[in-house]
Amino acid sequence: MKDIKCVIWDLDNTIWEGTLLEDKTVTLRDGIREVLEELDNRGILHSVASKNNYEEAVGKLEELGIAHYFLFPQVSWNAKSHAVSTIQEQLNLGADTFLFIDDQPFEREEVKNVHPKISCIDAAEFRLLLTDKRLQPKFITTDSRRRRFMYLEAAERNRQEEAFRGPKEQFLAQLNMELLISPATEEDLERAEELTLRTNQYNATGTIYSYEELNYFRISPDHDLLVCELTDKFGSYGKIGLALVEKQSSYWHLRMILISCRVISHGIGTVLLNYILNQAFQTGKKVRADFQQTDRNRMMYLTFKFAGFTVLTNEAGLILFENEAAQLLKLPGYIKITDHQLISKWK
Repeated sequence: MKDIKCVIWDLDNTIWEGTLLEDKTVTLRDGIREVLEELDNRGILHSVASKNNYEEAVGKLEELGIAHYFLFPQVSWNAKSHAVSTIQEQLNLGADTFLFIDDQPFEREEVKNVHPKISCIDAAEFRLLLTDKRLQPKFITTDSRRRRFMYLEAAERNRQEEAFRGPKEQFLAQLNMELLISPATEEDLERAEELTLRTNQYNATGTIYSYEELNYFRISPDHDLLVCELTDKFGSYGKIGLALVEKQSSYWHLRMILISCRVISHGIGTVLLNYILNQAFQTGKKVRADFQQTDRNRMMYLTFKFAGFTVLTNEAGLILFENEAAQLLKLPGYIKITDHQLISKWK
């Protein structure tokens, strides 16, 4: 059962009582504000798919004091399945992590017909959201509390990138990005487990590690559990990367590497992988890496190939890569890497 990452709401007779076109004085449904606030605090995103006049509907949300909860609201007279597609594209989340709420059976059926993986429920059941297991993350981390703000910051970055005229690396350079790579602390473990649960597009193995397993690797002398945080001039992306290195006598074994889908376009996966390769080569070690092929992590596969990895074994899609080139790789100049806690440890 997939966790829900975003709830998409209808407006008329769902968020508010009544139909806005017929009555401009519609009122917020009792209990809606509390549900929105609590789910937002858990890191669950909200959006809107409504057949209405955009200016009037968004104006009413602002008047009711809840407009800030909704990312990329889609208000038009198009099919709601089209609105859902747009929201999914903007958020870059899997269809099976969305929940659509509408008071009309026809609208729920129309969305379900086009998006069979999306869950749909009657608006009358909205109070059940707070007890739905799919909307109860195991941990509520600092990053999850800031998730909505991170998407808003990302939207502004994207807006500026679209308006930018010039090479992509030149745009990335003016973001003043800094990648902090450090050994995971006990305080990082909740977010680390969350990353293994939520990340699937840029994930080498798809393995889900428990808090206890991650803590074992954190204190193990034979492993390094690395956490990455990315910041730029807009703020922090939060903890967006995780890697698990097992140190053998003649090679390092990369048991896990994953990067949040929110930073894929910035090349952070390549930066982290090449950084680990360079550190291994400087200690005279080659690198092996586990990779489980899925229908969603082809970008991760290509990252390994471009970094010079070759296939050592392949058993039904479970690949063991190896890289023994021992030639230091050039890291991009558009990002500053801070790793002072690791340099002394690895040397």
